[in-house]
Amino acid sequence: MAELFSDRPFPRSIVFAGGGLMLAALVAAGTARFTDRGVTRLPDTAAHLTRAIVFADRDDGAVLITEPNGDMVAVLPGGGDGFVRGVMRGFARDRKARGVGPEAPFELVRRVDGRLTLIDPATGRIVELDAFGPTNSGAFARLLTARETRP
Repeated sequence: MAELFSDRPFPRSIVFAGGGLMLAALVAAGTARFTDRGVTRLPDTAAHLTRAIVFADRDDGAVLITEPNGDMVAVLPGGGDGFVRGVMRGFARDRKARGVGPEAPFELVRRVDGRLTLIDPATGRIVELDAFGPTNSGAFARLLTARETRP
């Protein structure tokens, strides 16, 4: 089979067209990124309910969620609540890169328009949790009013 095409080189026009297409995509993405052209932003509405929370890993794989004063909010058992763990893993990676420890609280905010936002005041990172769907944002929404009695 290889002998059939051994005398015909790969067409240069296809290589140049592919390269040009990739270059055009990079230029378009870079222009949009640096000029904010085509960006849609949600207006920043007032907070309806805000709760400061601190996440701490336990040796058994569970995650303790407390208020800054130490009051227990919830305990996420090891292996459960994958969305909460995934979001917090991203925040922890960002904090570690900036030299911020895990003891600084996060802000969980329910806006007057109903949106749920997680804010890290230590790094300035903001995640609109409703963008991940009602099931995933609901995992965080329950932390707004949760009270845990066990350590």
